[in-house]
Amino acid sequence: MVRADVIRASLAAERMAGHLYARLAAVETGKAARLFAELGAESATQADRWVRELERLGEPVPSSSPGLRVRLAAWLVGYLGPRRMLPVLSAMKVRGLAIYRGGDEESAGAPVVAEESWHRAARGGGALRAAVFGVNDGLLSNASLIIGIAGANADPKVTLLAGVAGLLAGGFSMAAGEYISVRTQRELLEHQLALEREEMREMPEEEVGELALIYRAKGLDAAQAEALARRIVSDPERGLDTLAREELGLDPRGLASPTAAAAASFLSFAVGAFLPLLPHLLARGRVALVGTIVAAGAGLLGVGALMSLFTGRGVLWSALRMALLGAAAAGLSYAVGRMLGVSIA
Repeated sequence: MVRADVIRASLAAERMAGHLYARLAAVETGKAARLFAELGAESATQADRWVRELERLGEPVPSSSPGLRVRLAAWLVGYLGPRRMLPVLSAMKVRGLAIYRGGDEESAGAPVVAEESWHRAARGGGALRAAVFGVNDGLLSNASLIIGIAGANADPKVTLLAGVAGLLAGGFSMAAGEYISVRTQRELLEHQLALEREEMREMPEEEVGELALIYRAKGLDAAQAEALARRIVSDPERGLDTLAREELGLDPRGLASPTAAAAASFLSFAVGAFLPLLPHLLARGRVALVGTIVAAGAGLLGVGALMSLFTGRGVLWSALRMALLGAAAAGLSYAVGRMLGVSIA
């Protein structure tokens, strides 16, 4: 029985990958499209092999229909593009993603140097993850605040004011924290790059030697490593770029903008915080409170479903878990507000 379970899991993984390969082949062109089409055919062949194995064991063959999580990921690949979805695709065991590696280093005959371009391509998926969690923070915190204030039997205008204040205060707080964090990181990276540039100018031979050692550790022989390192360092800008990647693990062209990060943080939080506030802009009293509960519940279900892309758990489980956690937080906030309202009265 354990063997059948393993086969079913392998079959599900191949079918999931095959569905995503078809989507990737559809949105890509040229070499990338051909690669994903070939990988899709390979997955289909492997899936057929698992189907035959289940039939040989007399086990039922699961339906080949893709699940909600797979369909959601495929839709986002089409909407956002494959590069922004690399972390999600990698988590879903899609192969062939190395095709998105690239850059000047690759054309120079140093494929090992191109590893950092993978991180450049993955940054979009990191931004997507940050946006989802930002929306979740705004939604959960402002919904709890509004419901807690409403539990205290506050004047509807006070509840509305509290919701607006929660949106603005939380959004500005998130933006300020993100700005300081990214600004500090950027200043540190700029300082390290300045030191590396100085070392290249003052001690070029030492830098050639260090870079050659790195390439030798990655499999090149001594002569090839030194020739490649010397060719790269001979171009100051390209040399700095490569040295920063190989020695420091930095991407000089990918330093984040503190302002952009702060704005994105504020907007994602505000989007989530606005959802439970909206009913209080349209109605008052119990109707507005019920509207906030419904809006927050729907929003939490949606955010939980999106989180499944990063956790690998099922869409329904992730959505329900997020909704239940949100309900617990809002319920506690309401109870505290109720007790404080009664004690003050």
